[in-house]
Amino acid sequence: MIYISDEAIDRMIGEDVPYVDLTTWALGIGESLGTIKYFSREAAVLCGTEEVLRMFAKLGITPVFSLPSGTRVEPGQVYLSGKGTARSLHMAWKVTQNLLECCSGIATKTRRIVDKVKSVNPNVSVVSTRKSFPGTKAMSVKAILCGGAAPHRLGLSETVLVFKEHASFCGGPDAFVERIGELKSKVPEKKLVVETDSMEYGLRLCRAGVDCLQFDKLPPDVLLAGSTELRAANPNVVLLAAGGIDEHNAEAYAASGVDVLVTTSLFFAKPLDMSVRLMPDGE
Repeated sequence: MIYISDEAIDRMIGEDVPYVDLTTWALGIGESLGTIKYFSREAAVLCGTEEVLRMFAKLGITPVFSLPSGTRVEPGQVYLSGKGTARSLHMAWKVTQNLLECCSGIATKTRRIVDKVKSVNPNVSVVSTRKSFPGTKAMSVKAILCGGAAPHRLGLSETVLVFKEHASFCGGPDAFVERIGELKSKVPEKKLVVETDSMEYGLRLCRAGVDCLQFDKLPPDVLLAGSTELRAANPNVVLLAAGGIDEHNAEAYAASGVDVLVTTSLFFAKPLDMSVRLMPDGE
């Protein structure tokens, strides 16, 4: 689904185990054999099991059972297990649990919002912004994909998205409109997305030939009232709503006449309550 480098996997392990598990070494139990099992205390959409299996391989743990990312699980359901030495199991314990709790939290919240939106309008898409916490983008993007959403854009190199801050350097909104044709000719294979907080300016942009209009912080009733006129001016325009969209208002925005809901809220989900059991062989 998404590429996670070996370097990233090693870095995650190294953050928790920079040298040695001092406790296991001091107790002299490192070579004892045992089992590790993972389950969720609440309903969840899984994310991160593939990365955990890669950590298992690096730490010498043999996988026994695993469900793929994107799977829905119920409270108490074991979704991942492995066998290895106490040294390896304790090294894997917290780094894997933390990864699964955080990523599955994002995936679960994303699925909850996507389900709400699709219940109102199956044709409306939910996409994430690029406001993920620095250093977590790859796993955060994987999590929102597991939850049924998609990234709006992954970085500045991907999409031509013009904000008012860009337009101000072009001489202001009016001067920018005059440059739309020139801009499209520079990147003819790219869609031109322009953000605005005004329905009136949005209509001007629509008539000037922009491909996508992203409306910032406009309420659903305003979007619904203006969407018909916008599509009359440009039947192929894609309408996006952004700014403050979360699970409390996503359904209202899904009914506002737009095609896409852009939200940051997916990235700031509460980690799920997941648990890990470590058991010596014979128990």
